Amino acid sequence: MTRTWVRLGLVAVALPQLVTGLWAVLDSSGWYEDFPGLGASWVAADGPYNAHLATDAGAGFLATGVVLLIAAAWGRRREATLALVTYLVFAVPHLTYHLRNSAPGLTDAENVQSVGSLVVGALFPLVLLWGNRDSAIPTAGAGPAPQPVATQ
Repeated sequence: MTRTWVRLGLVAVALPQLVTGLWAVLDSSGWYEDFPGLGASWVAADGPYNAHLATDAGAGFLATGVVLLIAAAWGRRREATLALVTYLVFAVPHLTYHLRNSAPGLTDAENVQSVGSLVVGALFPLVLLWGNRDSAIPTAGAGPAPQPVATQ
């Protein structure tokens, strides 16, 4: 089974994915104009609105969030590893894009906040993978070690 703190970490990574994804799927123009909320507009600062792109991006956020939550609920090491690696396949290119491209409509401070949140989003799953690596944690389907047969 996956360690409790790794399972909680999976939920912590999943929740922003789910919130972002639901927002973008259910209200793509609102997500475009107002993400991440609280007065910031990180997506709108980077180009014209495209409903198809915004909805597809939201679906991708939702998909990673669902996989992470399922892995947390099941609590098995193999599924947790799969979910975290899948998330990193999304998070690392996303971070790389933003490291190379400052949004022209954002201030320097807003760009730093945006990139900083993406750095945390890529590093925290690596910590969770590290915590999930212990070979003493059985994988799904692994039972107890076979016991020697007593002979007389």
